Amino acid sequence: MPSVQTKIQSLRKIMQTEQIQACIIPSTDPYIGEYTPDRWKTRAWLSGFTGSAGTVVVTMNKAGLWTDSRYFLQAEEQLKGSGIGLYKTGLPGTPTFSDWIGSELSAGDCVGIEGAVFAASEAKSLIEFFSEKRLKVRTDFAPYDSLWKNRPAVPANPAFILPECFAGKSCRKKIREVVAEIKKNQANATILAASDTIAWLFNIRGNDVNYNPVCVSYAVVSENETVLFISPDKLTQGVSDYFRKEGIITADYEKIADYIQKALHGATILITPSKINYRLYSILLENCVIKETSVHPADLLKSIKNATEIAGIRNAMQKDGVAMVKFLMDLEKALANNETITELDVAEKLRTYRSEQALYFGESFKTIAGYGAHGAVVHYEATPESNAVIHPDGILLIDSGAQYFDGTTDITRTVSTGQVSETVKRNYTWVLKGHIQLASAIFPAGTVGMQLDILARQALWKAGQNFLHGTGHGVGCFLNVHEGPQSIRMNYNPTPLEPGMITSDEPGLYLAGEYGIRIENLLLTVQAKTTEFGDFYTFETLTLCPIDTRLIDCSLLYPEEINRLNAYHQRVRDRLTPLLSPEEAEWLKEQTKPIGY
Repeated sequence: MPSVQTKIQSLRKIMQTEQIQACIIPSTDPYIGEYTPDRWKTRAWLSGFTGSAGTVVVTMNKAGLWTDSRYFLQAEEQLKGSGIGLYKTGLPGTPTFSDWIGSELSAGDCVGIEGAVFAASEAKSLIEFFSEKRLKVRTDFAPYDSLWKNRPAVPANPAFILPECFAGKSCRKKIREVVAEIKKNQANATILAASDTIAWLFNIRGNDVNYNPVCVSYAVVSENETVLFISPDKLTQGVSDYFRKEGIITADYEKIADYIQKALHGATILITPSKINYRLYSILLENCVIKETSVHPADLLKSIKNATEIAGIRNAMQKDGVAMVKFLMDLEKALANNETITELDVAEKLRTYRSEQALYFGESFKTIAGYGAHGAVVHYEATPESNAVIHPDGILLIDSGAQYFDGTTDITRTVSTGQVSETVKRNYTWVLKGHIQLASAIFPAGTVGMQLDILARQALWKAGQNFLHGTGHGVGCFLNVHEGPQSIRMNYNPTPLEPGMITSDEPGLYLAGEYGIRIENLLLTVQAKTTEFGDFYTFETLTLCPIDTRLIDCSLLYPEEINRLNAYHQRVRDRLTPLLSPEEAEWLKEQTKPIGY
């Protein structure tokens, strides 16, 4: 395989021929997903950086990668010798990649992007910004088929239908709800490109993206007809029969542009610019009237789980808790017996224990098992080269999850592997306090995630510490482990937390070269009370797994925090014990025994 430098030189030759002075390569695909099919992992192929978020910019004499704090350490390691500079997004003094391009190019120069893999919102912003700098933008610059030898093909894996016993609603009923929202927005139709939204709406699942059970497709929904644009190779007889019964028309994946130009010509189309690629947006702009919304109604409907989905995720969490208990007990035994166990062993053991559970489908993301200093790399990925042996001293951060037909899980535990310092315990307890404070929140209807985020950070802030990633993300139901539109983070997101939403609670602390700490459970927003001041909501903790009490400095916890943790552990014990062997149940009893004041 050619080196990163060789690939960039080949790209520059084409740029020179095409009179492109800067090229922007994002992480996204035509479906604007976080995790992309192999065909569209262009940024990773070109740069060698494999993190899920980041943007590469190549000019005729420089190259840079912009990524966030989750990937600073990983990027530094993977970019060595590539000639690509690292720009740490969010830190003081780091320019945005668009500002950097503006400072590197001269008036009249041209910036090239592949419009098919840029969200319309981002592409429009870039075009406007560069126009002000008197720079031209080409949105059809995509030379990667010629550069990327043996580039993976568009996925053609068969799709399958998620039965209504798991989905909770028929495809037909969901479409009626979306159509009602389209009408409220004075539009005739909507176009969907996000794979998880389409999967939810059509009760369809697939294997096109690692860890996310989705399939590549587009969809048009209107009062007159609903058309799913999907490769015929994906349509088994069962899938075709289901769509026929639900009144869904299927068309070839490549026909979406023709359909917009002919069937939708002159119609008013509701879209969310951040969830549709710029190529489709451009076709709409030429043929239709566009009505924009910041949050697509289908995404909001998807985020509010129905009763069947909620029951399913509770079941999935119980199974996941059983797998976690078996794994944690196994890990403790191995360390006590001086067995050799590595970070990759941890991932494999977790996968094995989960695969034994009913309705298991696969992992929901690649397990992060970071021992010692590796735990400080927020999205650390163990490789055969980096794979560390876990010793009976220090701490191990494990972030993992699974896809079950009845739900998606995501859990992080930081566990003691032996003796640790009082400083480690103190830092762990600051993180735990934030985790408990957020999980305990009661808040009025209309509250957004930013208003709650301080609860997870207050203890750390008092200690002069912080974490730079978000505190909470939405989670799908046998869908993407990261979904919106809600979130809990420092920056403003206008979507309020509503009953039925599932959101993570995962504060952390990362000390480069030393260790990382993160504690994550999934929370379900539920009704708390109604008073003369309106509705108030709170959280039900869905995750069922002990939190390591050996790392806690109890003197730093308030009595109500101790009571909350003890009550959580009692519930974990009550829910999981009937599903465990006597030995496992005894181990869990010890792990969840009450801690004192």
